[in-house]
Amino acid sequence: MNFQIKCEEMLEKIHERRDTPSLLLHACCGPCSSYVLEYLSKYFNITILYYNPNIYPEEEYRRRLEELKKFLKDCSFENTVSLVETRYLPEEYYQAVDEFKQLGERSLRCYHCYQLRMEEACQYASKHHIEFFTTTLSISPYKNSEWINEIGEKLEQKYGVSYLYADFKKKNGYKRSLELSRGYNLYRQDYCGCVFSKEERMSVIKK
Repeated sequence: MNFQIKCEEMLEKIHERRDTPSLLLHACCGPCSSYVLEYLSKYFNITILYYNPNIYPEEEYRRRLEELKKFLKDCSFENTVSLVETRYLPEEYYQAVDEFKQLGERSLRCYHCYQLRMEEACQYASKHHIEFFTTTLSISPYKNSEWINEIGEKLEQKYGVSYLYADFKKKNGYKRSLELSRGYNLYRQDYCGCVFSKEERMSVIKK
């Protein structure tokens, strides 16, 4: 399936509606959120959920959150955009990936990390009667969009919240996120977020 075409088809149907539906957007950081918010805020009233217990260390977690807040403060949107920060409990991440912690980047370790964060987002959307949910994760060329959308579809069936299929890196989405990051002077991290990806990044730099 071409997930971006699927997204465009869904957005076209939403555009034809006379109301503005609600969307729960799981966000991992400011740069990844920038283009996604620019793109989706024309169609939805958006609640951003910042749930990322994978990010290491806590200083990095806080820095990425502050950059997201900075972008929201400096940018204007067609519809409402609000931010919800949930708990920061790294043990939730370590428990979710424990069986796969020795595997490298883009492995099943990442799949279970996606699933952990997306399920939290879908549960929040269900509890607060938000019609749609999705995540910024597919904006990254290093993330597996097939896995992300597979998880989204399963969660839709489990919780009854409509999943917005997407591959936000397509149609120059990733390129646009780079432009927005430069324009708003956003901090762009050089590793995915978890301690494992940080260690892998450092090993590459040392070579």
